[in-house]
Amino acid sequence: MVISAKMKSCLEDLSKRIDEADEVRRRGSWIDFLDDKVEEGYWIPAARTACEAKVDWPKVSVNAALEDYEAMLLQQFGLCSEVLATGGDSQLNVRCNYGVVIIPSLFGCELFMMDEKLDTLPGNHPLGSIDELRKVVDAGVPDLTGGFGGKVFEAAERFMEVLEAYPVLGRNVAVYHPDLQGPIDNAETIWGSEIFYAFYDEPDLVRDFLGLITDTYIAFMRKWYDLVGLGGEYSHHWGLMHKGRIALRNDSLMNLSPGVYVDFIRPLDQRIFDEFGGGMVHYCGKGDHFVPAMSEMAGLTAINLSQPEMNDMEIIYANTVDKGLKLLALKPKVAENAKRPLRGRVHCMDL
Repeated sequence: MVISAKMKSCLEDLSKRIDEADEVRRRGSWIDFLDDKVEEGYWIPAARTACEAKVDWPKVSVNAALEDYEAMLLQQFGLCSEVLATGGDSQLNVRCNYGVVIIPSLFGCELFMMDEKLDTLPGNHPLGSIDELRKVVDAGVPDLTGGFGGKVFEAAERFMEVLEAYPVLGRNVAVYHPDLQGPIDNAETIWGSEIFYAFYDEPDLVRDFLGLITDTYIAFMRKWYDLVGLGGEYSHHWGLMHKGRIALRNDSLMNLSPGVYVDFIRPLDQRIFDEFGGGMVHYCGKGDHFVPAMSEMAGLTAINLSQPEMNDMEIIYANTVDKGLKLLALKPKVAENAKRPLRGRVHCMDL
């Protein structure tokens, strides 16, 4: 990979500003938290001492990064630069930032790009008909380099080349896995919202379709880890750390009953955890109806929920911290209002 003069100056700037001893301490502090060495209350990582950039980092839009690999790298390493410049407490990490449409794009879903001024990731149109969905199921696992898949792997190769060329970055900046969502989220975006009726009207097709998405997820992640390496017991994601290698997204579960979750979805999430050594689950919205069943999954180590105000948090706490699971990225005010033991298993940050 040819590194431009602009990118070289930015990467050198980032390397010089990283305090390696401090980053080692930070990772150690996270590991202590994940290994239950924080025994009570909630935990907030210490803030860094702000270290401003010595060069002008370019502002890279989402659309520009989607179209150009160097722009993608500058965007992602630029986020690390911002953490250092502001004295943030996030872990330093980067990803191939192609959004939630990676797996839908493999199945031929039409993408829609957002206006440049919105500076946000694309979405996709659903396939649109039962006949199309049957064809997809009959065709099996798609080409993993189709759609955005090829871009993900190409960008990953470039990230790995940079981390090898700049050893300070290689030791202190993690590449975390792309946003493959999870079986149910991909199923909804590819099928469309009609899938919620199909659980009752076309249950066999839904099972076959979800199974195919899970097969595709596993195949994609195998290829991903062949490229970047499996890593160890701890993983990075969104500036956080967790045990296990996978961060599943289960936003669509809010629309399903606990029974449907246990019958249709949880076995597929479990397959993914079994394949890659467990991990965390993220969801948006209300999830206190399915978290008790989710907490029984082997390999689940943490849950990240983005809207605690929509949840009965006592149900959440009873099925996470009381069962040895971590809660990640709560706001401190939420933890302070708990009025019950948090057992040192809640990570807080101001979002």
